[in-house]
Amino acid sequence: MKSQRPVALVTGSTSGIGEAIARRLAADGTAVVVHSRSSRDEGLRLAEELDGTYVQADLADESATEGLVQHALDAYGRLDVLVNNAGISWPIPHADLAAATPADWRRLLEVNLIAPWILCTAARPALRTSPAPGGGNIVNITSWAGVRPKGASIPYAATKAALNHVTALLAAALGPDVRVNAIAPGLVDTPLTRDWDDARTRWNETSPMRRPARPDDVADLVAGVLGSHYLTGEVIVLAGGMNLL
Repeated sequence: MKSQRPVALVTGSTSGIGEAIARRLAADGTAVVVHSRSSRDEGLRLAEELDGTYVQADLADESATEGLVQHALDAYGRLDVLVNNAGISWPIPHADLAAATPADWRRLLEVNLIAPWILCTAARPALRTSPAPGGGNIVNITSWAGVRPKGASIPYAATKAALNHVTALLAAALGPDVRVNAIAPGLVDTPLTRDWDDARTRWNETSPMRRPARPDDVADLVAGVLGSHYLTGEVIVLAGGMNLL
């Protein structure tokens, strides 16, 4: 039976930004498909709390990635929102070119760029027939590092810059039935960035907002993008004014 609620698939949604997005969408009346690569217990608990469903998948595995969309359709009979939030990153000094190995490039590209493409492709038929107000939506969570020459590593920044450009290309290709936008946060306080003391000090001391973003800041913007039915093809920087410096 087709769900009477809108349905959203949020990748990487058992902690940090993804969890905040899942919670916000559920609070707004959306059925959420929670996903993670490894934190199964957390995913099951969150899905139960949100009256949603959980699926475990490694986004480096093409068939497992495609299966996320089918899981949503099997569970709810529809898919209205795809949030490509999951991503990987680790520090590699920009000047140490040899440290950014081809294996690093391939791993980052597989998860941060190719997996979102697979999901967008698999989700397109359902998104194009979404009965939700404003139609289907794709929101890609990218990074300030894809807009400015920043980031934990050059390969990471390159994957996010590529996903920003893919966002614009997909918006042109899929409109008007599906809107595609990207949110590009700067530093966000999450478990991934817990030990990034230098970056946190820089944000606290130099950004106009004098703090990093919180996961709820990103979730609020996702909700705003979904509610803005004329917005498509945009990369919205959420960096506390750091772009002004």
